Amino acid sequence: MPRLAVLVILLLGSSLAQPTFARAGWTDYARVGELIATGRHYYEVHIPVDNPSGCREDHRYYQNYDAPGSAQMFDILLDALKSDVRVRIYVTGVCNINGYAEISSVGVSR
Repeated sequence: MPRLAVLVILLLGSSLAQPTFARAGWTDYARVGELIATGRHYYEVHIPVDNPSGCREDHRYYQNYDAPGSAQMFDILLDALKSDVRVRIYVTGVCNINGYAEISSVGVSR
């Protein structure tokens, strides 16, 4: 394959790839739609709210089980889901391979 063709393929492929880092910031308040405890190294949460991160999945978020505060955030999200309380989350600007935005904080409101 000519070198120019290889270069074009590499450039095209890299322009279509999901960014690893995006924008950080707080979301608005919304109700938790779903909280998923996984067998992988992270849990997932679905909150139908505008996501400032720019990650591919607008309403899907994750946090690693071993991250500081992870268990407390999971408990708050679970309580909010059970009691139908609104939450907001802070996205770090990191996107995982599935396009979910990483979270680092959870706030609760009535």
